[in-house]
Amino acid sequence: MLLNKRIPVSYIISKVKYDFFYVLIVSLTVLFVTEKYRHLLPEMPLAIPTFIGTAISILLSFKLNQSYDRWWEARKVWGSIVNDSRSLTIQLQSLTASGNDDIIKKIALRQIAWCYSLGQTLRGLSAAENLERYISPKDLEEIKTHTNKPLALLHQHGKDIKYLRENNQLDVLSQLQLDDTLVRLCDAQGRAERIKNTIFPVTYRIFLHSIIYLFVVTLSISLKDVAGFFEIPLLLLISTAFFLLEKSATHMQDPFENRPTDTPVTAIARTIEINIKQLLNEPEVQQASSTESFYVL
Repeated sequence: MLLNKRIPVSYIISKVKYDFFYVLIVSLTVLFVTEKYRHLLPEMPLAIPTFIGTAISILLSFKLNQSYDRWWEARKVWGSIVNDSRSLTIQLQSLTASGNDDIIKKIALRQIAWCYSLGQTLRGLSAAENLERYISPKDLEEIKTHTNKPLALLHQHGKDIKYLRENNQLDVLSQLQLDDTLVRLCDAQGRAERIKNTIFPVTYRIFLHSIIYLFVVTLSISLKDVAGFFEIPLLLLISTAFFLLEKSATHMQDPFENRPTDTPVTAIARTIEINIKQLLNEPEVQQASSTESFYVL
């Protein structure tokens, strides 16, 4: 997630460097053609590129709006995960009978593992990486046999809660409350997976790119009487603005791709880890480290 810090110019340039180069080639080509075959080309009213530019603005506005909705939904999903992770630990401590500190700690640490594992899964990384810090070797071996490792961790939660109930360490109403929290966590995982697996139509990006290049060509022809040393920088500046907005929308529409614009699932999981360990009175809980970068992951 981008922070409220100065974004390096190099990062901005890297987003549009190829489009900048392509626009430069197109502009130089159109400039050459208009200079060499000026008498053969019809007059291009400025109203035509103006109309196309207006259409691009509307399309970009729609895409930015839809992309932000996806990004914000992903952030809300992880906000609910923060709340339910804290609630699960507090419920275990307040609803179970005394003397169950070990199993409470086991479930709480497994919840931390679930948060990291879900974030890794959504980003297409190893879902079992570094989980040995939070769960036992036996549990780790069990989840490795599952395709959906976060779901396997929730399943282990359910088995432990069932064990507590069968051994009269939980009453029925307490079990229902814990089960309800597990259902909300499973629902949050499903919503995050839906966002990850629902692809924004690729054709929309292709058509939008094509229309931007059409705008560059028509505007270049309309400005054929303008000196090239002024026309080309103007075309580059206008098209770069369009491409930057389009890139911003494209990155926001996929909030789990391990990019600076992502939902910061790792940072959120780290916050959950700190909160839960403090609830467990764990000694020497390491605080979240500050970053000098302009984003957090």
